[in-house]
Amino acid sequence: MRRIYFIRHARPDIPFGERWCVGSRTDFPLGTYGLIQASLLSFEPELKNLDTVFCSSLSRARETALSISPSPVMIPGLEEQDMGEWDGLSFAEIMKGWPELYAARENDPYTLPEGAETYKHMAERFRGAVFRCIAESEGDIAIVAHKSSISTITGSREALGWASVSTAEFDHDMLKVTDIGIQPHPALNDEVCDRMMSAAGADEALRAHCTAVADLACEICRMLEAKGLQPDMSLVRSSALLHDIARAQRDHDAVGAKWLLELGYPDVSEIIRQHHDPDSTQLNEAAIVFIADKCIRGESRVTIEERFAGSADRCRTREAKAAHAARLETTLRIKTEINRISGDTVIE
Repeated sequence: MRRIYFIRHARPDIPFGERWCVGSRTDFPLGTYGLIQASLLSFEPELKNLDTVFCSSLSRARETALSISPSPVMIPGLEEQDMGEWDGLSFAEIMKGWPELYAARENDPYTLPEGAETYKHMAERFRGAVFRCIAESEGDIAIVAHKSSISTITGSREALGWASVSTAEFDHDMLKVTDIGIQPHPALNDEVCDRMMSAAGADEALRAHCTAVADLACEICRMLEAKGLQPDMSLVRSSALLHDIARAQRDHDAVGAKWLLELGYPDVSEIIRQHHDPDSTQLNEAAIVFIADKCIRGESRVTIEERFAGSADRCRTREAKAAHAARLETTLRIKTEINRISGDTVIE
């Protein structure tokens, strides 16, 4: 018996919060979030020893497949459903241009715009391509494809999230679906975090900074443990390693927090959200990552005064200067509390 893993591609480069009709005519690549999402697939144990990884010719499927194979094989017929004149438009544009047809499709998904591929044709085309993949390989395989096309095998669309994995057993020319829409969710150790940072485009200097912050944060955790407190060191380390994952984005603390929340790591998301401005001066995991970040410039230890003196020149407006002063006050309060508990100067 062989196992066939059907993987929906990771999230393409479309704006968060917007819905788009992305069919076979629209070749969106993966965005940064999608590349991070795809990187998690490489840690799924069942995807490590595959005979072959197949994919459709569309960029979003090829780029997802590269996360689990250096040389995926493109097979025609694995593409998404052709959505005709709606293909590549946002749903806001579709609702405005075809209000009656859109309303009818909400009640009957088999209602299609002009030029679209029928569900029956897509199912026949996709199934034929799947059996070609099986015939041209041995052992277990993965097929990286698309939501609508995979749903012709699983019988479900709703469960097929971005980068989800569905499994079927193949025996005696029959496919039996056993799992639908499992999301990759590895534990966040150093290797996983580094892979995610690399997928986000972080260079060596940024990764070294995050590692230095993580090392100092863990040093603080060990001191607190010796004094009878119990911070979650694993959570602190993974959050510190990922705190600048969205560094290239505007409001990178908020963006990074959104990404980690979407990926299913809410505790890490909260700490990333607070790594510039913690919600309080309470000495919790978020405060530990915050203060460690304030003690590291590049990958070197600096004093709080040195760090804030270096950033003060960038504050040009009254609001920016006020925020800088408030952040310094918060930092000094956390520093004082850590040194008080330690009985020594842990933070300078």
